[in-house]
Amino acid sequence: MRKVLFWSIWAGFAVYAFVFAPPNQPDTFELIKNLSTGQWEGINPLIVSLFNLMGVFPLIYGCMLFIDGKGQKIPAWLFASFSFGVGAFALIPYLALREANPDFIGKKNIFLKLLDSRIVGIVLSIGAIVLVSYGLQGGNWSDFFQQWQTDRFIHVMSLDFCMLCLLFPALLGDDMAKRDMNNPVLFWLVTLIPLFGPLAYLSIRKPLPDETFDEVVTKQKAVVN
Repeated sequence: MRKVLFWSIWAGFAVYAFVFAPPNQPDTFELIKNLSTGQWEGINPLIVSLFNLMGVFPLIYGCMLFIDGKGQKIPAWLFASFSFGVGAFALIPYLALREANPDFIGKKNIFLKLLDSRIVGIVLSIGAIVLVSYGLQGGNWSDFFQQWQTDRFIHVMSLDFCMLCLLFPALLGDDMAKRDMNNPVLFWLVTLIPLFGPLAYLSIRKPLPDETFDEVVTKQKAVVN
């Protein structure tokens, strides 16, 4: 049922984005180019903020996916990489294909140690606060809603942001289990606070155990005995 649910969400989102969303505008490519190259003059700060937050979210998910991927048969790095370009369109298939993985077995390499570090969560949190503040202080909401209603790029990007906020709990439970963080209150706080809930979690979560398979088996035998 979980796999069916995620594939249904992915199919529904894709059909809506390409069939029912507003049409593309003639200046969409120019807008994307300017947003990507930092030429933000004349662009609504809300759109600038949203566009850059869509770069923060793949980093948030990367801190979860690469760790979760160690226990999966599918390459998490592939989905994490594509998420920088297409957001939830790349992440939902991973969530549909992955299996439950509440344990972390093995040694952390340098890359995983970096992703597991609370410092990464803190840095991403600071960046997100700056971006949100920039958008809220100078943003024009009426212009944003008008573009949301008429421009497919703005419309789908906004929905993609909401989808990324909603999907985080799909990985959160297993990640908390890996760290022996059995805290339902924390789970729901992280789940119900968009963007900053996941960022706060990355900033406070316990480090992963760095154990070999033999060490895990020995510990499990000791618990049984």
